[in-house]
Amino acid sequence: MKKVEDFKVLGHRWLNYKTFILDLEAADELPAVLPGNFAEIEIKNSPKVFLRRPFSVFDVNPSSRTISFFIKVIGEGTRLLGEVRKGEIVNIIYPLGNSFSIPLKDRVLIVAGGSGVAPFIYYAKYLAPAKKEITFLFGGRTAEDIVLTDKFKEYGKVLVTTEDGSMGEKGLVTQHSLFSQEDLPFDHIVTCGPDPMMKAIAKLAAAKDIPCEVSLENTMACGFGACLCCIVETVNGNKCVCTEGPVFNIKELKW
Repeated sequence: MKKVEDFKVLGHRWLNYKTFILDLEAADELPAVLPGNFAEIEIKNSPKVFLRRPFSVFDVNPSSRTISFFIKVIGEGTRLLGEVRKGEIVNIIYPLGNSFSIPLKDRVLIVAGGSGVAPFIYYAKYLAPAKKEITFLFGGRTAEDIVLTDKFKEYGKVLVTTEDGSMGEKGLVTQHSLFSQEDLPFDHIVTCGPDPMMKAIAKLAAAKDIPCEVSLENTMACGFGACLCCIVETVNGNKCVCTEGPVFNIKELKW
């Protein structure tokens, strides 16, 4: 059930100078929100920003009626969300899109680049009751780009790469020594981040015949499939990422 709803701002949790978690509280009971769902958040008080901005759901707490979003400041809209004050009202449309699957087998690799970590705390919480063995692999340009590792360690093993070598292994995510193994010890791979990274991970997964899901970050202006901004080419024709995604099995994509 999709809702257009006003939320009260509880505050920001800044992770570094450009990244924060926005915590919001609903007046009423939350609808069911699944890992991989996203929301369209209205941006107020700007003559330059006319469209809502899409953000993956970072976390949800139904008992306290709270929902959180991982936001990186990259433009006017995200800057303004970083300036909303505690007690102010933010309007969102949610929950939108589809969700990650819960793999039948146990060994799961989650690969994220930059702000691609956004949906994976909530996904890990979903996997926890099934006692899945989770390995997280995160990549960034520098150590400052790697956030929330202590939180992710509550759910599994955390591996890191940075392009400058300031944290973890030096290089790109796809150059991590994990991928030098002849047999990758995973039954399922999930990834989110820049397109080149996801395509590279998808190629590695396909070569090893490991099921793989990607969460696409196409521009999503409306969230309802009306504007056609987020079209992706699949083996079954063009599809809207906002309504038939953002999560796709790599076998569906023309990559």
